[in-house]
Amino acid sequence: MISVVIPVFNEAENITMLDAEISSIMQVIEHTYEIIFIDDGSQDGTLSKIRGLSNPNIRFVSFSRNFGKEAALLAGLKMARGDAIVIMDGDMQHPPSLIPDLIRPYETGFDQVVAKRNRVEEPLSRRLPSKLFYRLMNVTSTVKLVDGEGDFRLISRKVADAILLLSENNRFSKGIFEWVGFNKTVVEFDHIERGSGISTFNPLKLLDYAIDGISAFNHRPLRSCFYLGLAVLVVSLIYILYMFVNIMVNGIDVPGYFTIIASLLLLGSIQLFSLGIIGEYVGRIYIETKDRPKYIVKTSSDSDSAQGGHHGTE
Repeated sequence: MISVVIPVFNEAENITMLDAEISSIMQVIEHTYEIIFIDDGSQDGTLSKIRGLSNPNIRFVSFSRNFGKEAALLAGLKMARGDAIVIMDGDMQHPPSLIPDLIRPYETGFDQVVAKRNRVEEPLSRRLPSKLFYRLMNVTSTVKLVDGEGDFRLISRKVADAILLLSENNRFSKGIFEWVGFNKTVVEFDHIERGSGISTFNPLKLLDYAIDGISAFNHRPLRSCFYLGLAVLVVSLIYILYMFVNIMVNGIDVPGYFTIIASLLLLGSIQLFSLGIIGEYVGRIYIETKDRPKYIVKTSSDSDSAQGGHHGTE
């Protein structure tokens, strides 16, 4: 059985097409399957579109508000019942036609089959920030990410169960997929423009995403604060020694305005930068200690079935 997990946020215009394409492909390759839509607090009628689908293999869960894609992925993995799970976006940029290419390597023994995007046709405004993101991640993180390898992938039940063992609130799926390991292979595909609607991802969100990834998988930024502070201390001691020798040889000179201002600005900026890094980690510790649920379910296909089709809330 193949579970297809699709987090969606304001993707009402793409739901029907997704269902039709995935269903036609799964019937051709003759696998039993389920399609799981995770409605991440959409406000454009996405949930109504999902409920309106006649496919008996459709299951869904709808959040009480927008909790983010990471929470949606976690909910989808918890809900999936398949021996293998295909994870894909709901904007049609992850082509359903690639699903058979993901299943074939899995049937030969691979636990992760990753769809790697070819960025040749991608706009420079998206390609450049993405390249910078991956370079920054690989310089600072303890896990190595490959440009173009995203959430579009097939994972075995073993991989899904391993991911579900990780209980942290601050989740970064790209890093988690690499951290759990297992044997992996790659299937390449060309960049495709989204089906309908407008993407809500922008450079600022990409920066936030990079910070999440860096802080989730290593403590190198904290270590860099230590080394930076040590370097400034050594330079300061050398400068103090130089000034002391100069005073002993030439006497006391007129204090330099530039030296004082430059020193204050340098030390002040280093302290604020270091405090910002430390604060990022402390804030994440604070969130983890609260142990709040990763998401809150408003309704789901399972609850609808239990209530005889009544669309209530949980």
